[in-house]
Amino acid sequence: MIEARATARFVRTSAQKAGLVLALIRGKDVNRALATLKFTKKGVAGDIAKVLRSAIANAQQKDGFSGDVDRLYVRAAFADQGPSQKRVRPAPMGRAFRVLKRTAHLTVQVAERPEAVVPVGSGGAPATRRPRAGAKKKAG
Repeated sequence: MIEARATARFVRTSAQKAGLVLALIRGKDVNRALATLKFTKKGVAGDIAKVLRSAIANAQQKDGFSGDVDRLYVRAAFADQGPSQKRVRPAPMGRAFRVLKRTAHLTVQVAERPEAVVPVGSGGAPATRRPRAGAKKKAG
């Protein structure tokens, strides 16, 4: 199974905002994830799409890759907090307020889905569920 990852560091957004968009694509096929990012109305979606394309390209360069991009899916997607730039904003009566310009490190990891293995001669009917030991029966 092929795995590849790509990272974008020091992206000018907060890790919390990026995490909301990354949660949308986690576990999806790469084509569906790219389509989702294309229609997401968040500024960081373009940066995440760029990282996802880079991860796909990294997977294609690995030895043993099957060549089928449709079998790739987003295995992990997360945002870590990067360094914050401290700025000063003037406030009334000679005071100053601190402004934090946050950054994030975006990581996207893709992997190949294993091919579905169908057991030979599995029989017919599905197994029935047995009640747990000591479970009470429902009244009614």
